Amino acid sequence: MMTFLIVLHLIVPVLLIAAVLLQSGKGSSMANVFGGGGMETVFGAETPAIMNRITTVLAIVFMINCIILTSFSFRYKGGSVIQKELEKPFAPQQTPLEQQSQPQIPTIPQNVPPAQNN
Repeated sequence: MMTFLIVLHLIVPVLLIAAVLLQSGKGSSMANVFGGGGMETVFGAETPAIMNRITTVLAIVFMINCIILTSFSFRYKGGSVIQKELEKPFAPQQTPLEQQSQPQIPTIPQNVPPAQNN
């Protein structure tokens, strides 16, 4: 469900932008003089009404989807994978073979007298 909403949230804004850009502006009469009037015949004579409805529906779907995603985010308590990994105690994992192959570091005896200078 969450994946569907996120995919929808990615697709709807792109469609909304396209719908807004396809609409003719208020000053379209001057654009028609220079050959910009072809847009009005894309969906027939009712192009402005259809584009307004499409834009309105896409805007409503976008707003509702935003509200639903926000409400899901407050209910989701999963946390991030990175945060879970950081909370784990750090203990280097060594296999028995690695433990045997490591050389033993000699320790310095504590009861050795300091060297004398002559």
